[in-house]
Amino acid sequence: QVQLAESGGGLAQAGRSLILSCAASGSVVSINSMGWYRQAPGQDRELVATITRTGSTDYADSVKGRFAISRDNAKGLMYLQMNRLKPEDTAVYYCNADVVSGPSRFVYWGRGTQVTVSS
Repeated sequence: QVQLAESGGGLAQAGRSLILSCAASGSVVSINSMGWYRQAPGQDRELVATITRTGSTDYADSVKGRFAISRDNAKGLMYLQMNRLKPEDTAVYYCNADVVSGPSRFVYWGRGTQVTVSS
């Protein structure tokens, strides 16, 4: 079994920063692409940022220049540095990882962490 656990969410004022972490644990052989997604109330889950194993990144237009995704392959960790937060960034943030576990390969999701940005 593989688990992903997010941490670092909370309440922040607009213009401030938060950093989210995602930790992979369990029977992990290797992790391919990882990503952050978010879901605001009443809206579909949307992509925030992705990062490949070699460090190539991609961002949603709404967060380009404000958010930065990174990962530590050796430790099975991924981060999302969120700067210049806006109220519209308020959502539950989920981490996602394409994991090789034994002979299997599967995309796993964390349970999410709430980020609330006040104006």
